[in-house]
Amino acid sequence: MKKYISKFKTVEKSPKATGLNFSTYSGLGGFIAIAVVAFLTKNTVIPFIMAPFGATCVLAFGVPNSPLAQPRNIIGGHIISTIIGLLCLHFLGNDWYSLAIGVGLAIAVMQITKTTHPPAGADPLVVILAGSSWEFLINPVISGAISITIIALIFNNLHKARKYPTYWF
Repeated sequence: MKKYISKFKTVEKSPKATGLNFSTYSGLGGFIAIAVVAFLTKNTVIPFIMAPFGATCVLAFGVPNSPLAQPRNIIGGHIISTIIGLLCLHFLGNDWYSLAIGVGLAIAVMQITKTTHPPAGADPLVVILAGSSWEFLINPVISGAISITIIALIFNNLHKARKYPTYWF
């Protein structure tokens, strides 16, 4: 990346666009992943989908080499953040400060455990605002995160220019 001097500091130029082929393939991957978890949710008694999974697909298929898109981050980040949200709901209830504490703790714990996954930062909000039970951790969080990760593993590796994951642990 080329650097240029702004009025205030040296700034990097934004990276080049990924290109039509890469972008189309990324979009197709996200489509397939959400189609599968939505189909499973609609046609079984098990919920597999929640809103943050849309953003998970952006990372898993749009930037599959990113540390934030790796299996440990997708699965671990969603599990950790959901547990924190459930604990905040259980001990603090549904209030402005429980939402703030939940997100703040989720960020800190994900960073400490090397499982940072930005979409999972929304999990405490989803859990607390919905008044979710502990079952929410299994379905949709674990079942959905694992499903999306498996789809990303298969789909990304079908393309010769992609290798996923970059690392497991």
